[in-house]
Amino acid sequence: MDALNDYLAGFGEDPGYLDFAAFGPLSAAVVAESAAQEDLVRRARHGAGERLGRNVGRLQDAAAVLTGFRSDQIVFQPSTGQGITQAVYGLAGGLLVSPVDHPALPTAAARAAEAMQVVTPVWLEADQGRVTPSGVRDALTSTTMAVLVSAVDARTGAVVDLDGIRQVIGDRLLIVDAVQALGAVDLPWDAADVVACGGETWLRAGWGAAFLAVSDRAANRLTPVLSGHAGTGDDDAPGHVPPPVDGAQGMQISEPDQVAAARLAAGLEELAQAGPAVVAARIADRVARVTALADEFALPVVSPRAEAERAGIVVVEPLPDRLTALTAALFNHGVSVTIRDGRVRLSPHAGTTEETIAMLRSALSAYATAVRPVR
Repeated sequence: MDALNDYLAGFGEDPGYLDFAAFGPLSAAVVAESAAQEDLVRRARHGAGERLGRNVGRLQDAAAVLTGFRSDQIVFQPSTGQGITQAVYGLAGGLLVSPVDHPALPTAAARAAEAMQVVTPVWLEADQGRVTPSGVRDALTSTTMAVLVSAVDARTGAVVDLDGIRQVIGDRLLIVDAVQALGAVDLPWDAADVVACGGETWLRAGWGAAFLAVSDRAANRLTPVLSGHAGTGDDDAPGHVPPPVDGAQGMQISEPDQVAAARLAAGLEELAQAGPAVVAARIADRVARVTALADEFALPVVSPRAEAERAGIVVVEPLPDRLTALTAALFNHGVSVTIRDGRVRLSPHAGTTEETIAMLRSALSAYATAVRPVR
């Protein structure tokens, strides 16, 4: 419990924050790491460059611990979206993806098809918006080379069955966007061939830092189309353009942001120390508390209720004529959420406090009073 308590002590957001699926306020460890790295850059003392240059390796090691990939199979990326784009542009053949998944995924598929003309998006008709193994199995064709999916649906918090998809797709590649999953739910990352994840949400490490994990099998099939100078492995190559290096390291465009890499490494390290399963269990408890409050005040919950099928997100969908009242109640009581398409998304974290839960209760009580029929 000491490791978990240390992890929880790193939460410093204001009470009422229930929007970690949008962005996670920086953890204390990340803030301290960022300050130390920026001071190193500011002072530029002798040896600063060498010390900064160790940060990507540290990030690779930390990501390897949590994903099960080797450190050399992991490369820094500035965002989840760029990591996904790297993988998708390197494909040839059919790419199965849901058009209602996070927009970064179908957009990457469409742009790759337009630019390269070797990737063919195969649009998956999701089961009530959810990507399931059975739906994937039924949509596979002889030309399908890969499946692209978010491990957790950002709209509903539904967890995708990665093991189940792995079983039905056989030797095809499974490319996974993990940004709404890693740090919120403990999943079998070894089922995936490619994993992309940024630090801005559940890892509480801020924007501008992500990693791309690429298995050896995927590296042998993906062409590093977007590889730049940083992907050549040649620091001094005057007069010629060297080819990309093999594997994940070839999927780099420019030199990594070493300070951003240190921030993300710090976020990954503190998650590993606390234990992904332990943190996920704590989040599940907070999700259950939020769901119970929604039930108490008769708000329809449209996100999954079974613990095994949900991550850190609770989505409620009030009647259309009551959305304004709910929005006002949450705002007036200082509760931060995401409101989109007539739904309200609440995303607590392991460090969500009793004060925040109480603020949510007060907001929902005010909402219930506002919409109560006048007799």
